[in-house]
Amino acid sequence: MSTSWMDIAAGRGALGIGLVVVGVAVVALLIGAFLLGARIRRREPAPPRPEDQPQLPDDGPVREVRENREPAEIPRSDHRLTPHELPGHGNSPSRTSPSQQRKRWSEGNSGAFGSGGPGSR
Repeated sequence: MSTSWMDIAAGRGALGIGLVVVGVAVVALLIGAFLLGARIRRREPAPPRPEDQPQLPDDGPVREVRENREPAEIPRSDHRLTPHELPGHGNSPSRTSPSQQRKRWSEGNSGAFGSGGPGSR
């Protein structure tokens, strides 16, 4: 009978102990991360109570407003205006149009992606 298998088994004993130590270290890190997360979670504010939630207005939900708008005139000046000097802080200002009728395509004008053709008529 040969004792070479005992030498192989003895050499792997250190490897087995090393794997157990690494496993215990990983478990300890996971437990520590869980405890740290629980501590941080305790410091956060509690979720809002139902009475702290936003409430609907008495007259119901706000509805969509449909109106035709037209661009407002840009003020004339001798120097070039930068966006922060424009009304609306660089956004294109607009106002309610006096005519609230929607513009429609008139007969003979383009309406089919610029083809000028009759479209589907």
